[in-house]
Amino acid sequence: MMDLDEIDRQLLLSLSEDATLSAGALGRQLGLSQPATWRRIKRLHDSGIIAGRRLDLDREKLGFGVTVFLGIKLATKGRVSLDDFERAVSAIPEVQTVEHVLGMYDYRLRVTARDISDFERVLRRRVMTLPGVGNVEANVLLSEERRPGPLAE
Repeated sequence: MMDLDEIDRQLLLSLSEDATLSAGALGRQLGLSQPATWRRIKRLHDSGIIAGRRLDLDREKLGFGVTVFLGIKLATKGRVSLDDFERAVSAIPEVQTVEHVLGMYDYRLRVTARDISDFERVLRRRVMTLPGVGNVEANVLLSEERRPGPLAE
């Protein structure tokens, strides 16, 4: 694990809020030169602390007004059924994330759909037909607050 100083933490916090900021703009915020800021960013990338940059899309403006979290309990267990399930669920375009979890369910999925009718179609025709699916629980997302990550200000 890499030791982070206060400047590294502030740099990560700033990037988590706006990953499009240039090294020059970040440097001005933090009182560093552009080359010094760029070297820190490169070091954080090279160490794996910064794993990439992501584009946040407004799902509603793109016509996807419903997000549902599904808890999936597999009916059968074993290495083959887990691999088969993961491969099949990852091929469904409406499934945004697949998380293998410990607890009441084996998997947690984030599914986006145009509306409830579209979600029902995805659930019935795609999710419920996946290999090994047993119990399914759905929770509709009402609102979401974006969190920058594990860094405290």
